[in-house]
Amino acid sequence: MSVPYWRLSGFYFCYFATLGAFLPFWSLYLKQVGFVATEIGELTAFLVATKIIAPNYWGWLADKTGRNLSLIRITSLLSVLCFAAFLYRSDYLWFAGVTVVFSFFWNATLPQFEAATLFHLKAEPQRYSHIRLWGSIGFIAAVLGIGRFLDYFSIAYLPWIIGGLMLLNWLMALMTPEAKPCRTHNEIGGIRQILLKPELLAFLLVYMLLQIAHGPYYVFYSVYLKQHGYSATETGLLWATGVAAEVLLFIAMRQLLKWFTPRTLLLWAVLLSILRWLLIADGVESLPLTIAAQILHAATFGVAHVVAMQLLYQYFGERHQSKGQALYSSISFGLGGMIGSLYSGYFWDLLGGRLVYIVAAMVCCLALLIAFIGVARETRPRLG
Repeated sequence: MSVPYWRLSGFYFCYFATLGAFLPFWSLYLKQVGFVATEIGELTAFLVATKIIAPNYWGWLADKTGRNLSLIRITSLLSVLCFAAFLYRSDYLWFAGVTVVFSFFWNATLPQFEAATLFHLKAEPQRYSHIRLWGSIGFIAAVLGIGRFLDYFSIAYLPWIIGGLMLLNWLMALMTPEAKPCRTHNEIGGIRQILLKPELLAFLLVYMLLQIAHGPYYVFYSVYLKQHGYSATETGLLWATGVAAEVLLFIAMRQLLKWFTPRTLLLWAVLLSILRWLLIADGVESLPLTIAAQILHAATFGVAHVVAMQLLYQYFGERHQSKGQALYSSISFGLGGMIGSLYSGYFWDLLGGRLVYIVAAMVCCLALLIAFIGVARETRPRLG
């Protein structure tokens, strides 16, 4: 089967365009509806918490049935239907319940599609980054387009925009063909044997720490910039700069994988993460240093994520790929993201933004040590 490049890319575009509509603007919508800061924080925590559980359940089901795309179509449709319930009522308990149910389906979608993409790319897996970059383009388009839209129209339209993008996401899932893994008996051991490998445990710990360090960036970076005199337009452009750098990285990643091993790229990504958080902590008054810190998003997220895809393919093979993607998502983006959001929230007023970002750099120092000792020392890249 030939690789359905544009259908895979289209799904990533729609999925991350939805995130581009959701992440920067949903808290503003909640505030407009009438929720106070503590309630907004709790609703956000509910959204992230389901990411710890949902990917593992759906990953187990996908590997058991071997039908990733069928499950993606189901979870994508249920995400749209559940999200529409936000338009029915606006009290806290209703929003909390809808958030939990909606995110249980929504947070299951991406890990399974990552596995499905790798199944399609089995003959040309090095093309992954060239497909995934369309997700970043979708995010940029949504952030800039919706930000401009909200300058002229009410934020009350936001749920309709997000729902429409989710509907497009479901349609792209319908258009994407199923790709079943080629399962061989000697490919990979049992899932329990894989999970007990020290290298996998080190890998998961490193990526959890990287997401903990990203916590204050995702939650408070816009606030931090505003505190230092940046306008809303400048803040939006800086966010877009980071994702644009990520796009360029995805374009170059295929060549980088020919020159360097995943281990080397991971170590450099973590090292540059340390530099990035220190630049944000002490260089925010300088626009050139702030831009440089945003460009480093190409390494701190882009390189790190592509390397994760390479290593997950090695660790879990095709037989357990859905469970592997789910585990990676729940431990890093779920548990790591939740811890990062909580620690940055607790310490932001107590320590100040500068020290919170210095703590993020220290967390990455620990991640660098663990990666150097335990990740991909003796493995060779299988994806590139």
